[in-house]
Amino acid sequence: MQHWIKTDHRPGRLSFEALGLAWLSDAGSRGARVVRVCESSPTRLSEEALVSVPASLVAAEDFGRALAWTHASGASHFGAPPPGYSGWGWMGEAPLPLFDTLVNDSWGAFYAEYRLLPYVKDAPFSSSDRAAIDRLCERLASGDFDHSQPMLVTQSAPVARTHGDLWSGNVMWTEGGAVLIDPAAQGGHAEEDLAALGVFGCPYLERIFSAYHEVSPLEAGWVERIDLHRLHILFVHAFLFGGAYVRDCMRIVRRFVKKAPPSLIGI
Repeated sequence: MQHWIKTDHRPGRLSFEALGLAWLSDAGSRGARVVRVCESSPTRLSEEALVSVPASLVAAEDFGRALAWTHASGASHFGAPPPGYSGWGWMGEAPLPLFDTLVNDSWGAFYAEYRLLPYVKDAPFSSSDRAAIDRLCERLASGDFDHSQPMLVTQSAPVARTHGDLWSGNVMWTEGGAVLIDPAAQGGHAEEDLAALGVFGCPYLERIFSAYHEVSPLEAGWVERIDLHRLHILFVHAFLFGGAYVRDCMRIVRRFVKKAPPSLIGI
């Protein structure tokens, strides 16, 4: 069997990945398939080598249903790390705040403080951009945009067990279906994984969403919330790669700064 070999001497990097893969795998046979770890040490990670094939409609629908069950395997709180790991994680080269205990049970407050604001200081946002970001974060922290997890998650756990960096490049399509790789696994909101899938395009994305929703219905308004959940991965990219991502970030920020709270829509 051929293996992928990763080496990294920076403390915690490969341990975070290996423990995240194990945690996602613990979702069981109904959950999404996860690349198999063959050998793991603090500085070396060996994974099964996957052979990529074109995605199919059937594989996409199977993946949507399986992802719903992975999320439903749950986590104890927002920002929870994989069991056995302590300390900050990473999304690519960006640091990711994680917490061994509950810091906030409001999605909006957690999202603002720990998934948006940490990436603002060193990203190329203008002063007017930063003012708009602050206004959005105030609204998030107030609970204006808080919403429930998908149905299967609400029935089983406080928050979802998420991949955490689920852009389409971290889904490998194989003869056996979709396989998750390179996670930033954490307790989070399931809708963030779904939103991330479409940031750089994903085959059969609407069928993935539909299959997921059939198994674990999402709270009303989820389509309108996709961009809000995409802000985290876009802010990370602005932090890492600069100005090319600022325009997309600010388009979403300014739309949601002006958006009426769901409770007021229709009044």
